[in-house]
Amino acid sequence: MTSISDLPIRDELRGEQPYGAPQLDVPVQLNTNENPYPPSAAVVAAIAAAAAEAATSLNRYPDRECRALREDLASYLSDETGVPLTADQLWPANGSNEIMLQLLQAFGGPGRTALSFAPTYSMYPEYARDSHTRWVAGRRAEDFSLDLAEASRLITDVRPDVIFLASPNNPTGTALPADDIATLLELAPGMVIVDEAYAEFRRPGVPSACEQLAGHPRLVVTRTMSKAFALAGGRLGYLAADPAVVDAVRIVRLPYHLSAVSQATARAALAHRAELLGNVEKLRAERDRTVDWLREQGFQVADSDANFVLFGTFADRHAVWQGLVERGVLIREVGPPGWLRVSIGTEAELQAFRTALTQVREERA
Repeated sequence: MTSISDLPIRDELRGEQPYGAPQLDVPVQLNTNENPYPPSAAVVAAIAAAAAEAATSLNRYPDRECRALREDLASYLSDETGVPLTADQLWPANGSNEIMLQLLQAFGGPGRTALSFAPTYSMYPEYARDSHTRWVAGRRAEDFSLDLAEASRLITDVRPDVIFLASPNNPTGTALPADDIATLLELAPGMVIVDEAYAEFRRPGVPSACEQLAGHPRLVVTRTMSKAFALAGGRLGYLAADPAVVDAVRIVRLPYHLSAVSQATARAALAHRAELLGNVEKLRAERDRTVDWLREQGFQVADSDANFVLFGTFADRHAVWQGLVERGVLIREVGPPGWLRVSIGTEAELQAFRTALTQVREERA
């Protein structure tokens, strides 16, 4: 049987493994930061009707400019952030992953550099690799906040063409202060991408970087409908930026990249956003209770503005992870050595997590 090593694959891809969190058949799955609450029967029916309507013209290509969807996204994001946005400032794709890759295809590439600050989302260096963009990773502070002095030094030294800033950050949950983003925008010689995949879960008073779009044509804010909207299976991400950025991305996007069914599904979800987002406050409350409980148990816990919590530290985190799996609870072994990340699920799922973690801890005492 032929193996990858027998093929003329690019040298930098040899020995690499496909990205992906473990997918195990266990009762409680708290490892991929999904919204645990599925859409209601009414929303399912609305999405099915929209997809059925789209299916009547599947012999034709979809609207390659996604105009109606962009109008809907602009309306939603304007409401959510309080920043007036137009359809010309929005661009959707198959998840924010495709958005990131399109941005590097447009602004990265051979001879160019992307910069971020670890620990952060593990796909960023893979986007860079896939687009032949040089990757540089700085370090965050001990509390996972951005070390502004170190970040400023690196930007001055490296002169990156693209900077990735996740806020809230994955896997730590840490949000970036608006002043820090403003400082980096002034220093950055190229594009600054603020990844707000988890922004709907941020605590009251934490602003969106969309507030800084005016006057900063090199700022890009990315979002997704996978998390708060409970639409992970729909694969819809998008960006907000100056219209010139959208025009640049349109050059590199594949023809008809977003199917008619995907566009119809996203529009139906946006039309029912009040219901789909109705559990966000409940998830925020469960997150804060989880943080409090973990700290009461003596764990170190990173402050979180997302729908997950990073906690530790463990001498052998894999053994703890495995002990939880054996008790039917799957979380994520990710981030700095000694730390684990748990997604916020239902009250029952989190109770199962607390029980299992207590048992594993007692067993290993």
